[in-house]
Amino acid sequence: MWYVVQTTSGKEENIKIQCETYLPAGLVEKYVIPLYEERRRFHGEWHTLQKKLFPGYVFFISDQAEELFLQLKKVPAMTKMLGIGDEIVALTPQEIEFILRFCGEDDIAEISEGVIENDQVHILSGPLMGLEGAIRKIDRHKRKAWLEMEMFGRRQQIEIGLEIIKKIESK
Repeated sequence: MWYVVQTTSGKEENIKIQCETYLPAGLVEKYVIPLYEERRRFHGEWHTLQKKLFPGYVFFISDQAEELFLQLKKVPAMTKMLGIGDEIVALTPQEIEFILRFCGEDDIAEISEGVIENDQVHILSGPLMGLEGAIRKIDRHKRKAWLEMEMFGRRQQIEIGLEIIKKIESK
């Protein structure tokens, strides 16, 4: 099962390292901090950067929810494990599928490529293929798209890299 820990944005890697130090071996199968790629131009050249797909969240894959909850209390920088009241809630199969579809095995969502034809977005490659309807905003200059998705029991704005390679206007 996948569980989510909420922490201060920018401290995700620190939480992961502390958990690897303080938690017993074998309790967590894998720690996941999903990233996405974006392209930025600086110093006159294009660079591919990696940013957090879900800033402030670290995902834990474990089949021992209660033990994980108890052991996480020993981690100094911990904030909270997502749940409802005192009940720890795992990610839904749809949420897990979304993360795996976007990020694959290496936990990095590559830049999608698409075209705009008569104000309609068509994704040609990348993790956004088939999710055109979830795109709420595109910034062609920043080469980003914003999706609105149901995650962690609420609507989330998700930022991801999108390169629009052509804009076509029919007459």
